[in-house]
Amino acid sequence: MPNAFAKSMNIARIVTSNSHIDYVARVIDSLDSADAPAASDHCFGQFVRIGSDKEAVIGVIYDSKLINPEYANFGPRLSPRPALGNFSPDFINEQGILIGILLLGTLSENGVAVHGVPPRVVPPGDEVSKLDTASFRKFHVTPDGVNLHYYAQVVNHSGPFAVPLLHAIIDALSADLSEAERQRLGVLKNSLAWQAAIGSMKL
Repeated sequence: MPNAFAKSMNIARIVTSNSHIDYVARVIDSLDSADAPAASDHCFGQFVRIGSDKEAVIGVIYDSKLINPEYANFGPRLSPRPALGNFSPDFINEQGILIGILLLGTLSENGVAVHGVPPRVVPPGDEVSKLDTASFRKFHVTPDGVNLHYYAQVVNHSGPFAVPLLHAIIDALSADLSEAERQRLGVLKNSLAWQAAIGSMKL
């Protein structure tokens, strides 16, 4: 049976977690790999897969944080940055980008998608890869139509980013759907916008 996953770029490695479905990964940089990902490879709303090809955990990038120890370093610099980089590359490598990944379900090697809380724990060091377009579609589209069974998961766990994240997911899904499915997602998107507007009103 053909594998569900196409070869895709590794963009980060898992470093820690905030909960069973909220993970933190460090983006690979030029000191980790000669083929470091571009900024567009780990942007808000990017779907990712974590783990083996047998049954990958599927998640979406919903947050980010910069690591920069120099922010609090107000002392004089004794050497220019290139010299410091040659002298202590580990120090320079402390700077980086952390991304928050919300887990949404699993996708098996034969293309069976399950939305919800993945049962297994993702260990530190697991590689995070961009989810290819075909796998993204398999995760969402079945013969019965488009599924967003992780909707409540996003709303409950991504805080103030829930509405823009769902908007980004809907926009990505709508690109390759029938007119009827696009209209269904359009209704959901309008409902989200209305809820966000009402929620921002102060009584």
